[in-house]
Amino acid sequence: MDKKLQEIQEQAAFMQAEIAQMSEELYAQQKDITALRMEIAVLTTKLQSTQESGILRPDEDVPPPHY
Repeated sequence: MDKKLQEIQEQAAFMQAEIAQMSEELYAQQKDITALRMEIAVLTTKLQSTQESGILRPDEDVPPPHY
């Protein structure tokens, strides 16, 4: 009986450590996602301002006749 209880306690301790590690990884990933979303917002703003400045998109830019 004591051996079974000890095994259960060891498993519980192991699971707690695993949960703590996963929580830290999740927190780090969430920080990365937040930073990436902010970067996407900045790039989107830059792209929109570029399109408003009269610069053609690659699919709109027709090559000169000599090509």
